[in-house]
Amino acid sequence: MRILVPVFEETVLPHLDAAYNLARWLTHNEKDAEDVVQEACLRAIRHFSSFKGGDARPWLLAIVRNTFYTWIKHNRLPGAETIFDDERHPEPQDKDDPETLLLRETDKQVVRSALLRLPAEFREVIILREFEELSYKQIADVVQIPCGTVMSRLARARRRLAQVLLNCNNEVTRA
Repeated sequence: MRILVPVFEETVLPHLDAAYNLARWLTHNEKDAEDVVQEACLRAIRHFSSFKGGDARPWLLAIVRNTFYTWIKHNRLPGAETIFDDERHPEPQDKDDPETLLLRETDKQVVRSALLRLPAEFREVIILREFEELSYKQIADVVQIPCGTVMSRLARARRRLAQVLLNCNNEVTRA
């Protein structure tokens, strides 16, 4: 096992931010996301011998996803969700004027809120594609569904996200 530790660290640890990002979107809570990633890393270490080489990011994200679904069966308390924030990975500050910065932040909050309203099966494919920039094939491997299903689920997720955003915009317009 000691011989594999440097290889594991070299292969898997660069992808911890992506693992945490996915876990955070799935759990809606930073502490729960940390627990899921920690458990996923333990599983990854235990099963590192099954890693066939190549890009470790989809392999690790699949473990995170599976760990989340196992974790949620045993640990989810009703109503224990918190609002997603970017304090751990803030974007660099722009030199834009305050109004532009306020509008940009408002837009980000609206999109985050809309994403959280999506069912997990739609939210995860959008996160994996748009935020983690995985290919359809990699998403299919992570989510364990055919590539065609990834494409159709992603299309449905985008339509539903657009509808949620449109509804949010209509609510703001009416207010």
